[in-house]
Amino acid sequence: MKLVDEPLKGVLRFQLNRLADIRGLFVKTYSRSVFTAAGAEFDFREEYYSVSGKDVIRGMHFQIPPHDHEKIVYCAMGAVEDVLLDLRAGRGFGKTYSLVLSASEPALLFIPRGIAHGFKSLTDDSLMIYKTSTEYAPEHDRGIRWDGFGFDWKCDDPILSDRDRKHPSLAEFVTPF
Repeated sequence: MKLVDEPLKGVLRFQLNRLADIRGLFVKTYSRSVFTAAGAEFDFREEYYSVSGKDVIRGMHFQIPPHDHEKIVYCAMGAVEDVLLDLRAGRGFGKTYSLVLSASEPALLFIPRGIAHGFKSLTDDSLMIYKTSTEYAPEHDRGIRWDGFGFDWKCDDPILSDRDRKHPSLAEFVTPF
C-alpha cells in the first residue's frame, strides 16, 4: 500500500499491492500506519458493498453535518469510473476528479468530509467496498444529481435509481461544508 497522490485537497489515492499465486489473489486494503503517515486518521463505523452491472451509475452521495463522514472506497471485482465532486466552500467548490478503480490494478481512495462520491460501473458485477467514519443517518443523507454538475459520464442510457434521479443539481445546492 503506497500513497500515490492527492488529486483534490484531502483526497488521498493509494496504490495497493496485488499478490497473485496459484491460490489466487491477496490484497491489503488498509494499514493504520500508512494512513497516519499520510495525515489521515480514520476510524470506520460502518462498511458496505454494492454490486453493479455495466452502465449503472450510483451517486453522487454524501451526508451533511453533523453526520458527514470520511470514506474509504475501492473496487474488489470488475471496474468502475469513480467520480468525486468537491462540495466544500471556497476555491475548490465544484471541482471534480475521476479515475478508474479496478480489481486488476487495485487502488483505494480516502475521501474527506464535504466530497460527494459516485461511480459508473464499467463491467458487469463490479463490486465496490465502502468504509465510512459515521453511521448512516437517513435525515442527513443527500446527493447531487448525476447529470447536474457538468461531468461527462460517457453513457447515453445509464441505469439509475429513482433516488439518484431526484437529487438537486449542483447549482441548486447550498453547501453546509
